[in-house]
Amino acid sequence: MIALPPQIRVFLYRLPTDMRKSFHGLVALTESAMQQDPLSGSLFVFVNRRRDRLKILYWGQTGFCIWYQQLEKGTYQLPEEPRQEQEALEVTRSQLSLILDGIDLSSVRQRRRFQSLREPPRREEATRC
Repeated sequence: MIALPPQIRVFLYRLPTDMRKSFHGLVALTESAMQQDPLSGSLFVFVNRRRDRLKILYWGQTGFCIWYQQLEKGTYQLPEEPRQEQEALEVTRSQLSLILDGIDLSSVRQRRRFQSLREPPRREEATRC
């Protein structure tokens, strides 16, 4: 797995993505469908229709980078979202790691952890994965 700093944000595009898309196509999806700034340093995750391929787009200080993984067997399981009309959702670094490792997200429960009073609680950290 990729080592990620704690402050990094991860956005998951829930709709199937054509894996033939490269930098320009994924940047356009990030801006139009996800309504995020691709230069923000966040990770933008895209999966194909069969959910056996995944691309992560991010800005690497001097240009865009794509991390691409193809599974030989099995599929990626995405987190369930109560509001299915959302095209994109923010997930935690832990959830991304679980997705990449093939862990069943419906059976995982995160225990409560300390949070600073200055920061509002993130919805993903307070609920089930």
